[in-house]
Amino acid sequence: MNALNHIVAQQLRDIGKYLAMQKIAFKPRVYEKAAAAIDDLEKNISDMYTIDGIKALEKIPGVGVSIAEKIEEFLKTGHIAYYEELRKKEPVDLGELSRVEGLGPQSIDRFYKKLGVRNLVDLEKAARTGKIAKLEGFGKKSEEKILKGISFAKSSGGRFVLGFMMPEIRIIEDRLRKINHVEKVTVAGSVRRKKETVGDVDILVVSKKSALIMDYFVTMPEVALVIAHGSTKSSVKLKSGINIDLRVVSMESYGTALNYFTGSKEHNIALRVFAMQKGWKLNEYGLFKGKERIAGITEEELYKKFGMDYIEPELRENTGELETALSHKLPKLIGYKDLQGDLQIQTDWTDGSDSIEAMAKIALAHGLKYIAVTDHTKRLAMTNGLDEKRILQQMAEIDRLNKQFGGVIKILKGSECDVLKDGSLDLPDNILAKLDVVGVAIHSFFNLSKKDQTERIRRAMINPNVDILFHPTGRILNRRAAYDVDIDELITVAKKTGTIMEIDALPERLDLKDEYIRKCVDAGVKMAIDSDAHTPAHFDCLEYGIAQARRGWATKKDIINAWPLEKMMKELK
Repeated sequence: MNALNHIVAQQLRDIGKYLAMQKIAFKPRVYEKAAAAIDDLEKNISDMYTIDGIKALEKIPGVGVSIAEKIEEFLKTGHIAYYEELRKKEPVDLGELSRVEGLGPQSIDRFYKKLGVRNLVDLEKAARTGKIAKLEGFGKKSEEKILKGISFAKSSGGRFVLGFMMPEIRIIEDRLRKINHVEKVTVAGSVRRKKETVGDVDILVVSKKSALIMDYFVTMPEVALVIAHGSTKSSVKLKSGINIDLRVVSMESYGTALNYFTGSKEHNIALRVFAMQKGWKLNEYGLFKGKERIAGITEEELYKKFGMDYIEPELRENTGELETALSHKLPKLIGYKDLQGDLQIQTDWTDGSDSIEAMAKIALAHGLKYIAVTDHTKRLAMTNGLDEKRILQQMAEIDRLNKQFGGVIKILKGSECDVLKDGSLDLPDNILAKLDVVGVAIHSFFNLSKKDQTERIRRAMINPNVDILFHPTGRILNRRAAYDVDIDELITVAKKTGTIMEIDALPERLDLKDEYIRKCVDAGVKMAIDSDAHTPAHFDCLEYGIAQARRGWATKKDIINAWPLEKMMKELK
């Protein structure tokens, strides 16, 4: 998940959408496939091009000569002329309008031609004045749904999905660390707290040559705009759209500065109140008793002065962590290397990019000891979902591969079985009973009432063959709100039935959200952190699922795939 790759992919997706608006056949899908392949690249597309030119681009799955030339143009100039031509014909803000759930290219085209809608403001005005309801094929319900989608798009705007930005942030962090005279570099802010979305990036540096560091920072190749260029603080906007602030601080105040700029604001305020109660003063320059600095070099030193255990950055949201640290009862959070297995993986039997064998080998390279192959089921025709006959064939193939691997990694037979509208399942019980791991998921009818959606999922969870509820609330960050469901009821059902709740690690999902994870922890409901891998690159996303679990106060005992295979299997129904 690389920021530049994501930008290139988005340009290609938008070209596909413009072509779909013109009702051009086949080409939109070609651009979408190429975009998906670029999003899933493990390497930076610019680095690939630098090494092997346009030939490297043509080797990307789904990228032919024509699309490779457009990517080359973007890498050289920062824009694609063909995209600009299409945009001139229909000057709509695809980025804004596409964030409204259910609004596809055909609807965007129609709203532009019939109502002059170019952006989110125009769309909201048309909906609130009843113009959309009057269009043939729409109506009052469609208009209400659009208004709801606009509200969600506005509330999530301006923030970036952490997992999409992290590779670029790490490149910059590593580059700064290699500069002469740099003693320390740490990314702070919401990035360090591993929030699922981030508004900007804060980086702290210790160096006695601050001017040199700042001059380098503002001239990095990723920089699109220099907002401020000072001797100890500079701000830039990257080509990916995100702002980065760089500050040079002294070693004496590094710990308190890091604590201050990591946040959260609420955590910092509460910590300052603790300081005031002791007659001390806390700010980014240190912890002071009168004029004497009594802490500042490290965060560990700071928390120790307060009589607290060290508080991991992921917990710093003022949700009880300070009081718990004072009583020395903070949980030992699950570690970033603690997972032993992955219980949701798609392969080329359905909508994954690679074979079962290839995915198993990649999982093994990531240090995993077992995986569950959980391809989609027949109702999802667009994914070439498995029916009863094909899943039995897949099970035989898994048996063959397990013999081939000889125990170095165990491949479990599984399914991401679709939950139908009434809560029944897409495969019969006699097939599900043959599987090692049965995950169920919602892929349709997102707009059911809260009562009906909750009952639908409850009915699936009470099935004795169902082990895991995949991506339990169905949200997609910055694109789709969670469906309306009683999460407390689902957690209660999970506890009664022994159903595992999933933490889907894909950066755009991170579902469950952190507050729901903590509810599961408190209720004693077990969870699984899964990559939901559709390509080898997705195994890297497990990091973000672990971060989400840590934000929810989860430990190894809460996460079943942090356990050895035999113990994990006993936890399943």
